[in-house]
Amino acid sequence: MRTQNDEIVQLDARDPSKSTTLISKEQLTPAGQSAPLKVRRFAFSDNGRQVLLNTNTKKVWRYDTRGDYWVYNLDGKKLTQLGKGRPESSLMFAKFSPDGSKVAYVSEHNLFVENLADNTITPLTTDGTTGLINGTFDWVYEEELDCRDGFRWSPDGQKLAYWQLDATKTRNYLMLNTTDALYPFTIPVEYPVVGEDPSRCRVGVVPVTGGATKWMDVPGDAVQHYIPRMEWAGNDELILQQLNRRQNESKLMMATASSGAVRPLYSETDKAWIDAKEGAVGWNWINGGKSFVWSSEKDGWRHLYNIDRKGKATLLTKGDYDVISIENIDEKAGTIYFMASPTNATQTYLYQVPLKGGKAARVTPQNLAGSHSYDISPNGKIALHNYSSSTVFPVADVVSLPAHQRLNGGETPAQAKSMKLPKVEFFQVKTADGVTLDGWMVKPTNFDPAKKYPIVFYVYGEPASQTVTDRFGTGFNRLYQGSMADDGYIYASLENRGAPAPRGREFRKAIYHNIGSLNIRDQAMGAKEVLKNSFVDTSRVAVWGWSGGGSSTLNLLFQYPQIYKTGISIAAVDNQLNYDNIYQERYMGLLPEDKHYFVDNSPLAHAKNLRGNLLLIHGTGDDNVHYNNAEQMINELVKNNKTFQLMAYPNRTHGISEGEGTTRHLASTYTKFLKENCPPGGR
Repeated sequence: MRTQNDEIVQLDARDPSKSTTLISKEQLTPAGQSAPLKVRRFAFSDNGRQVLLNTNTKKVWRYDTRGDYWVYNLDGKKLTQLGKGRPESSLMFAKFSPDGSKVAYVSEHNLFVENLADNTITPLTTDGTTGLINGTFDWVYEEELDCRDGFRWSPDGQKLAYWQLDATKTRNYLMLNTTDALYPFTIPVEYPVVGEDPSRCRVGVVPVTGGATKWMDVPGDAVQHYIPRMEWAGNDELILQQLNRRQNESKLMMATASSGAVRPLYSETDKAWIDAKEGAVGWNWINGGKSFVWSSEKDGWRHLYNIDRKGKATLLTKGDYDVISIENIDEKAGTIYFMASPTNATQTYLYQVPLKGGKAARVTPQNLAGSHSYDISPNGKIALHNYSSSTVFPVADVVSLPAHQRLNGGETPAQAKSMKLPKVEFFQVKTADGVTLDGWMVKPTNFDPAKKYPIVFYVYGEPASQTVTDRFGTGFNRLYQGSMADDGYIYASLENRGAPAPRGREFRKAIYHNIGSLNIRDQAMGAKEVLKNSFVDTSRVAVWGWSGGGSSTLNLLFQYPQIYKTGISIAAVDNQLNYDNIYQERYMGLLPEDKHYFVDNSPLAHAKNLRGNLLLIHGTGDDNVHYNNAEQMINELVKNNKTFQLMAYPNRTHGISEGEGTTRHLASTYTKFLKENCPPGGR
């Protein structure tokens, strides 16, 4: 089902040309209005007879999770707005009760339940303020733990469990807006930097009829621990995950909703950190709720385990490979579908393993090399399948499972026929440290091996993202105006240790305490191997990156000036002490004992070594990596008499896309600087 031409339609997955209009334009038009609602997203009640419609949405930090909600009753053909009397576009995460008789939502950091029979609204919390947050999360929980929707209906529909965060002691970072009014004004963002305490977090249960909240008696200091996951595990039981401040100890606990009593269930530790961000919503219960499927890296690979209610863990996936994600659990067929790529960390494929454990089998056909994604039906019989590679334009089809037979789709999009894809070559290099790195390279269009060409490295380098993946878009540079290959550049990227590639725990977590050193050395030593190719001009070597990649760019330019001659750094964390506590402490440790790791590995500590050409780019309205990073770097470069270029974009955020002409100007600035300081063409 989807929105189409201002209507909600149901498509036949086997034949998309067959569609049924479920809610027409006329039915989506409120009484007294002439135009239908612009539906951003929708959800059906469990019985399928009511539809929750989200409209008029506004951003909360990165995502438009705030808006208005309406309910359309398919039987009564009635459209009703929820939350009447609440401020416009203030409702968040509205959800039907299990029986469809009520809807719960958050508004202005308080929880409400609305009875659909008469639209009476019952406030469940009343203490919500700017800093005391019920049913949703603060900036850093959203950014670093993927936590946004902060309440859950009980299975019997009688209670709500919810998170409460007390951010009243979190200091505001004051961003300065100097262009939108005659007098500058500040924009406060609740932002706990490294060393600052996180928000106090607790979980409570409240009756849907209203009344006092019963708080779960979770052990440990509520400030020095995080609770990134919580779900119901029965009508009177919750399951939750707690992380310590260092994020290297995970504890799963069962809580009795009526009493608040909590008992330990399962725990594990890691010398580096434990990932809690992946799959941050939902618990994969099986066997009628007697056990659930959980992932762990405790044997050196990310594998799946069956954990029962006594905490006994049984390994389900075996072998030297990582489970990237769970896609579906088909209990009737006794199968778990998951993504993995045991032999090539740049690609992703669908695998299946028996629910009782055993040997995994690849489901994706062997002839479809590249990156795949699947949206599998609840019964596990069909899937919406998307596939691409560096040489294949994205293709969508519907396939049966487990046979992976195409039911429809698979046509190459018309625009692909006229699109020129870069000729990406994947390779591996072994560095002087004995580390094997994946990489890709796009050579100039009219490549002549007898000539020497400039090379531009694209880098990220931190645990949040990969750059070396075999998917559509690899080899493109959206900031370059024109074709790098046609102009005579070699474009390349390397994947250092610490990247979230499916190459095992040791590869990913070697970066602990070492962002800014180990990843930088891997990149530089890998580049040294690439530069041994006779067709690379070692006097014309450039590097660029954004965010963490901007930080890596600076460190490469400063720490290895004999290799990298030109750098373009965008939205970089120049001083790791400036960044948020959850992300940076996860990978670098805690203050005061680990402060030297933050300081010594920051680009700021090495700025005095700049010898090449540097362009700094930053948005002054960046609420993620604040502009003070750029200003501190400017001061350090000035102090050491280092010349550089700067492009500051007023009030632009981390993506530097707001405002007329911004994207074009950014690309022009990038391209001009690169061409002037690392000229294209073979010599």
